[in-house]
Amino acid sequence: MEELQDSSIHHMTAKVIAAIKNTKCYEPIYNELQRLVASPSVDKNDMRNTLEDAIKAAGLETEIRNMIFNLVRSRLKKIEVPDARLTPKSSQTDPLSYLKRAGVLWDRRVRKSLNAMCGELKVPLHGQPRISADREDFIAKWNELSNYNMDLANYRPVYAPKDLLEVLLSLKGPSRPNENNDQIPQWEFSHIALPVKNLFELRTHYADLLRNDPYGVHDLAVQCQRILDSKLAPMCQQYLKKGATPAPYRGALWAAVLDSKLHDFDIENWQKLRNTVWTTDHIVDKLVFKDIQLTASNDDQYFVFEDVLYQVLLCFSRDTEIANCVEYETFPVKGKTYEGPPSGVVPFHGICMFAAPFCYLFDSPVSLYYTFRAFYIRYCHRLTTINTHPQGIVSLCLLFEKLLQTYEPQLWSHFRELQIQPLRVVFKWLMRGFSGHLPPDQLLVLWDLILGFDSLEILPLFAIIILSFRKDSIMQVSSLDSIEAILADLSSIKVLPLVQLALSRD
Repeated sequence: MEELQDSSIHHMTAKVIAAIKNTKCYEPIYNELQRLVASPSVDKNDMRNTLEDAIKAAGLETEIRNMIFNLVRSRLKKIEVPDARLTPKSSQTDPLSYLKRAGVLWDRRVRKSLNAMCGELKVPLHGQPRISADREDFIAKWNELSNYNMDLANYRPVYAPKDLLEVLLSLKGPSRPNENNDQIPQWEFSHIALPVKNLFELRTHYADLLRNDPYGVHDLAVQCQRILDSKLAPMCQQYLKKGATPAPYRGALWAAVLDSKLHDFDIENWQKLRNTVWTTDHIVDKLVFKDIQLTASNDDQYFVFEDVLYQVLLCFSRDTEIANCVEYETFPVKGKTYEGPPSGVVPFHGICMFAAPFCYLFDSPVSLYYTFRAFYIRYCHRLTTINTHPQGIVSLCLLFEKLLQTYEPQLWSHFRELQIQPLRVVFKWLMRGFSGHLPPDQLLVLWDLILGFDSLEILPLFAIIILSFRKDSIMQVSSLDSIEAILADLSSIKVLPLVQLALSRD
């Protein structure tokens, strides 16, 4: 038994070391370790102890701990999942094959639409060099791109949340024994065999939210500063579970948890991305401008950040590292494949609203960019693709539906009688993570909880809470437009007390 444990520890250690060597931080840390080994503070006669002391004094121990923390909770978890290409399952043996196939087809459809738009407008998918006058104008207006003139009349969003919703509602799983498919409403998700939590399991997962915190506002700030001084990512993540982060410290806490602290190579990479935007005219530039003008520019809470959002989203569209980090469903599907933009992310209606809340946290567009990028890679992309991940949009829709059926049966029956799919009411909230729907101060609390508990399951839970909160009004109306009007204004919603109330209910 001990031999098996030793073998397992050795195997994990080898994977951690291999993963560390593939990070950008490896080379500067390795060089610093070499410098420490050669320094007078390390005694070759007591190499182990003196080197450990030197590593701690230089702050490298904390940096290495944080690196391992982030690798274990993200990249190494991916390694644990068997590769479908090495252990193939036929569609007859894999109950989720239809869902994986739908994910591949959705991605293909989106990319095909982008390619078709390029064909209609006679512009190359991979971009073309900006003409000299345009390049000079673009560079001159880089910090005030809202004044940059661009003809967007022929450009439209490639897709919107409602397009993804229609595809999700049309999903049909394999028939079960003794099941009459004609009796299953086409818009229910109950046939999808993905595991989701019940309220008891959610209450266990979010148990820290139900604990009374004795700290006052001043004490919270002192405690927060102490945690930031420790520079330990797990402690920063634990602090975010309170849902009471003092605003001045939030950006630093998020950066620590998402491992988006700036390094020299990050600043160099930002400059390269910016220069690529300056020198190359790409169709995604128009789609980014169009999206920001349709959404953030018309939002009272975000229009002042229009210029920085242009910078961030344009650089995001050129960042090839995103395509390497984001997981997409894989499934053998015949037919033509289509290329996408450099980042692999096709801009859709509302994509800028994932970045907009970060404008309240950072003054520097570079710091904003890397923390937003890390948040998108870890969470947001799962909301815009069809996937089998337990944090994916399909699982969140299924969780919402099951919670509504179980804990708000009157509302569920009301929707059924009206033949209104409940998801049509809340899907735009789920897909955007409530960005653009909640006031920024409350949205940031909600996203604190996403980061603190490392889970998007708070989104369908919170959607249920809002419906419960407005239940009496919803029960009195009989049309989708009326229900949406009741739920349109969320300015009075307070995230933390409502979540705590929902988790503590019987």
